[in-house]
Amino acid sequence: MSEYEQPDRAGRQPTIEDLHQLMGASTPHFSLQIRNRIRSLIEGLPADNQVRQLGEREIARLEQIAEGSERRGEPGQGEPHMPSLRA
Repeated sequence: MSEYEQPDRAGRQPTIEDLHQLMGASTPHFSLQIRNRIRSLIEGLPADNQVRQLGEREIARLEQIAEGSERRGEPGQGEPHMPSLRA
């Protein structure tokens, strides 16, 4: 997954739809890459901008997913269970 922005976003203020496009694939595996894209998208927006506020909430959610949701290995299937980073 590339972290380059879509060309049509360059030179204009980001929209809620832009955020929704990035948020669509929020899984533990890609959550930190998506967080970085959202962070780049909203940087420079004023604190009271609704796109920035939604982006900051999504960044917090993605960080939570990355650190607390992924489990590796299943107990009893020949692989040792490895807890997430938060455990």
